[in-house]
Amino acid sequence: MSAIGQNIQMCRERVNMSQEELALKARIGTGTIQRYESGEKIPDTQTLLKLATILDVPASELTMDHSSVNT
Repeated sequence: MSAIGQNIQMCRERVNMSQEELALKARIGTGTIQRYESGEKIPDTQTLLKLATILDVPASELTMDHSSVNT
């Protein structure tokens, strides 16, 4: 799974939104959301910004690699 995919999934789950709801709000297919979250596909910039707006997070939060951050 890619960092972007993990972040999309984490933010989506944080707001208790299903993949279907996110896909509907973003006007993209549910399969596309599944591919983003699994890392098979990376969203283009416009889609990334749209997802960030829907999830109410900065776009940078979706692109950060949280796995490399030391806690």
